[in-house]
Amino acid sequence: MRLAAWCLLASIGWAQKAPLSHETLWMMKRVSSPAVSPDGKWVVFHLTEPSYKDGEQVADLWIVPADGTAKPRRLTATKSGESGVAWSPDSRRIAFTAKREGDTAAQIYLLDLDGGEARRVTALESGAAGPAFSPDGAQLLFSSRVYPGAGDEEANRKAAAERKLRKYSARVYDSFPVRHWDRWLDDLQTHLFVQPIEGGAAKDLLAGTRLTQERGYGGIQESLGGETLMAAWAPDGQSIVFTATTNRTGAAYEPVVTRLYRAGIGGGEPQLLTPGSESYARPVFSPDGQWLYATREESNGLYSHERLVRFRWPEPGPATVVSARLDSSVGSFALAVGGKTVFVSAEEAGLEKIYEIDAAGGAPRGVTDTAAGVYGNLSSPSKAARPFLIATWSGAVNPAEIVRIDADARRHRFLTTVNTAAAEAIDWRPLRHFTFLSKRGRKIHNMLALPAGFDESKKYPLFVVIHGGPHTMWRDEITLRWNYHLLARPGYVVLLTNYTGSTGFGEDFARQIKGDPLAGPGEELNEAAGEALKRFPFLDGARQCAGGASYGGHLANWLQASTTRYRCLISHAGLINLESQWGTSDSIYHREVNAGGPVWEQGKIWREQNPIRYARNFKTPILLTVGENDFRVPLNQTLENWSVLQRQQVPSRLIVFPEANHWILKPEDSRFFYSEVHRWLEKYLKD
Repeated sequence: MRLAAWCLLASIGWAQKAPLSHETLWMMKRVSSPAVSPDGKWVVFHLTEPSYKDGEQVADLWIVPADGTAKPRRLTATKSGESGVAWSPDSRRIAFTAKREGDTAAQIYLLDLDGGEARRVTALESGAAGPAFSPDGAQLLFSSRVYPGAGDEEANRKAAAERKLRKYSARVYDSFPVRHWDRWLDDLQTHLFVQPIEGGAAKDLLAGTRLTQERGYGGIQESLGGETLMAAWAPDGQSIVFTATTNRTGAAYEPVVTRLYRAGIGGGEPQLLTPGSESYARPVFSPDGQWLYATREESNGLYSHERLVRFRWPEPGPATVVSARLDSSVGSFALAVGGKTVFVSAEEAGLEKIYEIDAAGGAPRGVTDTAAGVYGNLSSPSKAARPFLIATWSGAVNPAEIVRIDADARRHRFLTTVNTAAAEAIDWRPLRHFTFLSKRGRKIHNMLALPAGFDESKKYPLFVVIHGGPHTMWRDEITLRWNYHLLARPGYVVLLTNYTGSTGFGEDFARQIKGDPLAGPGEELNEAAGEALKRFPFLDGARQCAGGASYGGHLANWLQASTTRYRCLISHAGLINLESQWGTSDSIYHREVNAGGPVWEQGKIWREQNPIRYARNFKTPILLTVGENDFRVPLNQTLENWSVLQRQQVPSRLIVFPEANHWILKPEDSRFFYSEVHRWLEKYLKD
């Protein structure tokens, strides 16, 4: 009786809520990148107020007391957004990157929190990014791009002017790589600069060094394009530790290794700190200045965890692996006040949790009891009286907010509630998790997203949605691309399977996809669908569809080649031909490693797990979508697929987004994409 009454009340409550629409999803304010002041009193964060109209999106910096005693307030109010916030050591001002009126490129700005307008600090031809205050607060470290051989700003401006006057238009290359993500690479280099805050010119710390004259010199290639040098001030303020590579031009035939270097602010040749074969990133010094922390990853072409390590300072010896007993990559990390422990976020079975580890290494200890959602962007004050964490937290039905986690609380409390009211008005349900044992003896984790108005007594079609990567995982969080609840809205149950190769289940599980890129994961997707049908009576086994993007698109195309269990398929940015993907993508060496050898040797993977070789089997209606500026899975892959489908007379539809890269990011493009996906599903999954 009590259960029946509860169900009645719950159904009444859900009936008063509205299904998720694209407008509701897109127009949610987006909170990100919290940075806590060194004294632990304030948190500055980014807040984006989206718009469907070009030029009307607002992105500003906001500030909130770290103890939650007051509501957030806006710090900046300009047409252009800000990025790369850094606090001064005295917690009285911040530096950030912005492109404001009169700027030809983004520059560094300073803002005093006591009041007044932000003032521009830099005025470089190529702009500036990534500011960091020196330990005494008197200087700023940042990066900028320079033309080859330009030893100072005057030479850089002259080189830029000469380029603009050049009468021909051509890209010339002598080595790999030539493209990255969605842009063609140029010959500009990223250098580090130091500039006094109160007057004085910017000094290029790397100009004329042998390091930058290496043919393969570069910074760290970021997944969204561009190049960055990760850097940190040494505790004495007399040198900088930064990341760089010298074998970038070998990317076609060997792993690119990113090492740590030390450069004195007075000039001179940088000192190599990590001569081994591992790659390093994210250098950070402990508050007491005695330790240098960084993340480290094996450079072998295979998936490897990013592990947190530390070196003694100022004379680094061998690194100690701090996170050796954490079988997951370090997502973000923050050093606790006093330096005795470090906090890290790490993926686990659809979630991202926070752990505390002794600074010298040891067993990870869970920090919160939260059994849902994902934490990220950890930030900890360096001079507060007691240790605490600032982070973002979000879930599949909880838009991201800024939270505070006190060391002994084992729970978070919200510092922002930007989207709480909007989220509470939506008819969406928490994800349902389940795990099964595959035929190969592997534990496969899954989540179900239910449609609005869900009724356990009804029957629903099953939409198997496949994540990309492959070294990512479906996470319990809100996404704009392939949003679980928006896909489910018309009345579908969405199945999210973390197949072999996914992260969050240990390094070995992620590596097991080597030598079996498509067949094994494809089999697991089919098994997951079958297991869901057995477990959940509300699923209609006669109405199934599958689709995904990137590696999820690869697998959708493999399902086209290997099964007819699905009524229809959807493939966004999916490869159809392993061989031409290898030859045209911006990243190729790891593909060779995972296939067991170069394509011309025609090993079994190239021959047996290449979807286009099974084109005679293509029968399932499929929707193809692609961004024209995608260099990761280039347009040729989708065009090859389209040609085969048309030749085989398979019902198919092709949609090309001329302004999109690997992702569909423009709001109206996104809205159109979802409408086309829903139209395709309705056509083949209706009763």
